[in-house]
Amino acid sequence: MPYLISADLPQEPAGLRLRRQVEAGDIVTMPGVHNGMAALQAKKAGFDALYLSGAAMTASMGIPDLGMITVDEVAFFIRQITRASGLPLLVDGDTGYGEALNVMHMVRTFEDAGAAGVHIEDQLLPKKCGHLNDKKLADPHDMAAKIAAAAKARRNLYVIARTDAAASEGIDGAVARAKLFMEAGADAIFPEALTNVDMFREFAARMEGVPLLANMTEFGRTPYMTASEFEEMGYRMVIFPVSSLRVANKAQERLFSTLKETGSTKAMLDDMQTRAELYETIDLAAYEKLDASIVATVLPTMDKE
Repeated sequence: MPYLISADLPQEPAGLRLRRQVEAGDIVTMPGVHNGMAALQAKKAGFDALYLSGAAMTASMGIPDLGMITVDEVAFFIRQITRASGLPLLVDGDTGYGEALNVMHMVRTFEDAGAAGVHIEDQLLPKKCGHLNDKKLADPHDMAAKIAAAAKARRNLYVIARTDAAASEGIDGAVARAKLFMEAGADAIFPEALTNVDMFREFAARMEGVPLLANMTEFGRTPYMTASEFEEMGYRMVIFPVSSLRVANKAQERLFSTLKETGSTKAMLDDMQTRAELYETIDLAAYEKLDASIVATVLPTMDKE
């Protein structure tokens, strides 16, 4: 139904809905979505929560994931995704866009835009994708201060602390940071770029009782595993951050190449979403029905003089 009808919108805050999913039963699988259409398609496929990746978002803007964008630019993506789907959305908060006050501003802005959760990482700017080399880590106590600031500013936002320490400080360093971040007020921990099953198992064992998030990105350092495999190892959430963007980009690449070579898109018709499928996905009929109902009830009055 159209998001324009308030009765059709979720009444419970998004952060509480995400928290309830994490604390429930099965692992929360969150596919990455980079716009409202991807959000609608993920919802139609049966997902109950979504993820907004900084890498996918910036790539969709045609720029690299180096912490270049602003809080307000991210809020634009949050609004369109949550408005379109109504589902809880976990958002990549990079390094928090600055220090404590900046983190608090980010939390308020994201939550006002409709986000259910955010993860903040312990890198220094210019930050990098977690699966690249030469990442520079923040002092763990400085990062803990950011987590404390986020926890202080949020109303219901689910705050996840991400640590990239495994690559340079090993599991011991990553676990030490994670425990410090939990003490600072994090709701969950995201150990980034673990490189094998044993590392995932050990981290989970040493953080027993703490909700953990796994990142299943393609072409990275983490071996391919299913959501159920992560769950078996003790993880409560898993994201597939850039998958939909990768597929969409590859399809667009083929389309533009075909159009340039042949002067026509006809050869690509079988790969296209039809007009009927598009209208069904965006629920055009419901919007037209709503529009007609409003027009029918707002009638002009005659001037009796």
